[in-house]
Amino acid sequence: MTKISSKIVSLLIPCVALIVSCNNNKSGEETTKAVLDTVSLSNKNFALAYQDGSKIVATSIDTMKQISFGGATDPAISPDGNKLAYTVNDTAGHRTIWVADMENKSQLLLQVNSGNYYQAVWSPGGNSIAFNIFNAKNLWKIGIIKTDNTGYVMLDSASKINVYAPTWKNEKELIGQDLVNLYTFDISGKLTDTKSIAGLIGKDFTIASSNRFFYTKDGKKLIFNAGNADVLDGLTGPSEAVYILDLAGKKINRISPKGMNVPYVFVTADDRIFYSGSEKPYIQNKIYVSDLSGNSKLLVDKGTNPTGALK
Repeated sequence: MTKISSKIVSLLIPCVALIVSCNNNKSGEETTKAVLDTVSLSNKNFALAYQDGSKIVATSIDTMKQISFGGATDPAISPDGNKLAYTVNDTAGHRTIWVADMENKSQLLLQVNSGNYYQAVWSPGGNSIAFNIFNAKNLWKIGIIKTDNTGYVMLDSASKINVYAPTWKNEKELIGQDLVNLYTFDISGKLTDTKSIAGLIGKDFTIASSNRFFYTKDGKKLIFNAGNADVLDGLTGPSEAVYILDLAGKKINRISPKGMNVPYVFVTADDRIFYSGSEKPYIQNKIYVSDLSGNSKLLVDKGTNPTGALK
């Protein structure tokens, strides 16, 4: 099994538009500019990003080169492996999304006129970013914006329901859920399809606002994580696992192993399944990658919330 090295070099980010400084992990000095130690960032070196405590780590699985970001959450590596989107919480309680270009060492704040938007998800082609956003009516919606900070759209802005956990079905369609239904939108914001979650996966699963659904590249399967009835000795709270649904045959197979609690899953546009989960005593999460048949491999022995670039 391939495991990621724990050695890192540090990349710091401006924490918020108010310029709250982050600490340089190596020197303890404060800065408002990005500082990157001498690591080549060309040729798509970075294939995986994940959360490790209070920092984000981006790494190349093959070369073991790593960089880390302090003061950020919700890592989302771009499909080409050269950019990283992340959420920043400021001292006033605002959440915003920044995008770091890891080749030219710059950071960009996504401008969507909101003080509460988070959890970026890149489109398969890397041209747009989707995210959850709290609107003026105190409802959660899905926003999308192009990576050059143009073309912002709030999906389903007129409805009176919350919509959570956006993912991309393809470059022109997104999906989200409201705990009851799974919705499909086009990039103009039009609702194009509504499916009952219970009708798709049955009534034996528990859905939370953080649970995400991903269509496979061919559109024939649905990958998701959800709460189940497993009783795991030592686990506080409900157990979750990763599953794959064959839409035609309506058969559901489990991807993550029995005895593991998996609160997070991410699926790349080339159908690789990354997930973070813990086993007894359920103290430390590890990161795995799996194919559609459930053949899993351990990647990182300490980390959560993984996202992967394309091969």
